[in-house]
Amino acid sequence: MDPEEADVTQLLADIRSGDPAAMSHLMGRVYEPLRAMAGRCFRSHPDGHTLQPTELVHEVFLRMTGKTDAQWHDRAHFLAVCATVMRDILVDHARRRRALKRGGGMQRVTLAGNAAKMEDFDALDLDNVLTRLAAVDERQAKIVEYRFFAGMTISEAAHALGVSARTVNDDWAMARAWISAQLSKER
Repeated sequence: MDPEEADVTQLLADIRSGDPAAMSHLMGRVYEPLRAMAGRCFRSHPDGHTLQPTELVHEVFLRMTGKTDAQWHDRAHFLAVCATVMRDILVDHARRRRALKRGGGMQRVTLAGNAAKMEDFDALDLDNVLTRLAAVDERQAKIVEYRFFAGMTISEAAHALGVSARTVNDDWAMARAWISAQLSKER
C-alpha cells in the first residue's frame, strides 16, 4: 500500500472511531483526486453545463460529511462511494433543470469511452436505464457509474471494484452496448 493510500485508510479508521477532525483531514487528502474525477466527468458533458466540477466536489463533501455511520474501508472504497454520490448529485441537478417550473428542457450528455461514442441521451434516461442494468449486472452498472458520473479511469474503477483493468474494460464495452440498445428501444 502506498503512503497516500495508507494515510487515507488511517483517516477512515479515525472517522469510524469517532475522531471529529478526521473528516476534515480526509477531505484535504482526497480533494485533488475528486476534483480530477469531476473534471474528467464533465468532459463528456456538453458545453454550458450549469454545474461546474468544483461545485460538484463541494456538494460531494457536504453529502459525505453528513454520513456519520459510514463504513469506508480504504481510499478506493471511499472514492467509489463518492462516485455514487456524484451520480446522485448530477441526476438531481438534471431533474431540477428539467422541472417545468424552471423552464424545463432536457440536458443532453454523451457517454464517452475508449470505443465508439454512444449517441446523445438525457442524464435522467441514463439513470433509469442504469438502474435496470444494475438488476441484470451490478458490476457493469457500477462501472458505468464510476466511469461516466465520476469520470474514473479504467484502472481507478478496477481498483475500486477489486477486479482487473481488463475485466473493467470488457464490462465497460458490454454495458455501453446494452445501454445504447435500451436507449434506442425507448426512442
